[in-house]
Amino acid sequence: MVNPVWTGTLTFGMVSLSVRLYSARERHGPVMHQFQRGTSDRIRYKRVNERTGKEVSRDDIVRGARVDEDDGEDYVVLEPQDLESILPARSRAMEIRGFVPRQQVDPLWYAATYFVGPKERAAAKPYRLLCSALERTGRLGLATFIMRDREHLVLVGPQQGVLSASTLWWPDEIRAPEDVMPPIAEADLNESELGLAEQLVEAMAADWEPSDYSDAYEQRLEELIEAKGKGRTISYQEEEPEERGTVVELTDALRESLKDRKKNGKGSGGKQKGGGSTRARAPSPRRAQEGEDAAGRPARQTKKELLKEAGDLEIQGRSKMSRDELAEAVEEARNAPSRAAR
Repeated sequence: MVNPVWTGTLTFGMVSLSVRLYSARERHGPVMHQFQRGTSDRIRYKRVNERTGKEVSRDDIVRGARVDEDDGEDYVVLEPQDLESILPARSRAMEIRGFVPRQQVDPLWYAATYFVGPKERAAAKPYRLLCSALERTGRLGLATFIMRDREHLVLVGPQQGVLSASTLWWPDEIRAPEDVMPPIAEADLNESELGLAEQLVEAMAADWEPSDYSDAYEQRLEELIEAKGKGRTISYQEEEPEERGTVVELTDALRESLKDRKKNGKGSGGKQKGGGSTRARAPSPRRAQEGEDAAGRPARQTKKELLKEAGDLEIQGRSKMSRDELAEAVEEARNAPSRAAR
């Protein structure tokens, strides 16, 4: 269990319930610190007065803002009571003002996501009621609330059987493409090229299975730390990219891509000989054969599970292995005579 990041009241219409917000995401991986080269001395940062150079205690620090961003160094200092005085009257409320279709909100608008949980047992029924109603209607509750001294626009909706609250960027915070990147030249697209591109997209169709993906850099970093801690060195031999002839024409590149998919048995638009159709699917651990092996492990472990076991078995180079290569290396390490003799 984790501590809530916000506690307040969620309201829709005349219904209200006490809720808590919990962070839905967390970063993993080794924690990196800073040291002076050649020593084991940690680098520390202190809060100092830029004029006197003396350290300032946290209790003596207040916030402020420049009066004129374009001219001068004049600042206005804001005490905590100044900031509290401008909070909306219902600063502990998340009031749903309407319900919008889920598909209308582009991913560009999403900032952060939190799980919403009922604060008390009495709130369970209205909580379940709202969650089920949103699932059935395909809509999201649009609300505003105050958290960490900022007002947030938020979408409330069902997620993994519970409610989630996703904060959004405000309209003036979303950049227009022409404000951040050079213009893209116009191009004439003919039907032949467009048809080939659509075929390639369909040939590469896959289901979203997040457990099939892992952070290779994080795994390598853990291996590097482990190796250096034992006085060893570690290096990686990157796979050379497959040599391909230079393709000048876009149409030729599309055809070559489709040919490559067919040659490697990766599908060609999902059509079967019998006339039916199916989508090409990414490997799906959740849809794999159920059951356990003799040691009580899942019959088909995910790549994440295999990486963890490979780390326990001290298998070198595990971060650059595919799932199948990991499974083979783990199986060999399990059956190694040195381990069996233990």
